[in-house]
Amino acid sequence: MIDIGVNLTSSRFASDRQDVIEQAVAAGVHSMIVTGTSVSVSEEALQLCSEYPQHLYCTAGIHPHDASSFNDNSIARLTDLLKQEKVLAVGECGLDFNRNFSTPAEQLSCFERQLELAVELNMPVFLHQRDVHKEFLRLIKKYRNGLVDAVSHCFTGNRAEMESYLEQDLYIGITGWVCDQRRGQDLQEAVKYLPLQRLMVETDAPYLFPGDLVLPEDEQLSKKQRKSRKRNEPRYLPHIIKRLADFMGQDEARIRECSTQNAQRFFRL
Repeated sequence: MIDIGVNLTSSRFASDRQDVIEQAVAAGVHSMIVTGTSVSVSEEALQLCSEYPQHLYCTAGIHPHDASSFNDNSIARLTDLLKQEKVLAVGECGLDFNRNFSTPAEQLSCFERQLELAVELNMPVFLHQRDVHKEFLRLIKKYRNGLVDAVSHCFTGNRAEMESYLEQDLYIGITGWVCDQRRGQDLQEAVKYLPLQRLMVETDAPYLFPGDLVLPEDEQLSKKQRKSRKRNEPRYLPHIIKRLADFMGQDEARIRECSTQNAQRFFRL
């Protein structure tokens, strides 16, 4: 299995990062793509890849939250990073009008420049979209003919949004959001119509702990107590795949096989 989105640079893994990686491998997750969310984080991600070369690869990009930090020097540093063997895609890049940590204008400029860079370097893009579907899709359509590949990372939308991305030949990245009985209902319905050849799976760890996963050590805790201590990890990817198979009406082994093959093809592994 390949986890296409893991934030292993997070400080929440600082004390036991090696254990987290080893436990993921023991659970069958043989490769993890470490997400770059700023120039500095992308550099940290590449450093991690050098420390765990058998199991880690990474992306390099600027998340919309960090778009205000974008400048000409950012592009130069990203270009250097994207030429490294372990760096497999441009991103995480996109638009996020939910909190607007960077202004919409800053996000649009930063995103479009990274799409141009992906076209220039002939590299796939690792995409983020939240609460700005129409404008996001406009830019995808503008550059899609020049992009070799693109994935909607951590897709949480409905069927109509998913199908608009499929029409642009995007891959769809599914996380533990699909396990959430309260927030994930639209996604649970949408994945019934997701072609296996467009599916990839991810944890987005340490975020988005699967809401229906109860660990043995937590069985005696209340729901509130469980929620307060949850850190998502790549070793939980098999659980996400199991629940995804249930919603898609597919065999679990088939989901593992297809998502792995798709990730290998997308990231040129």
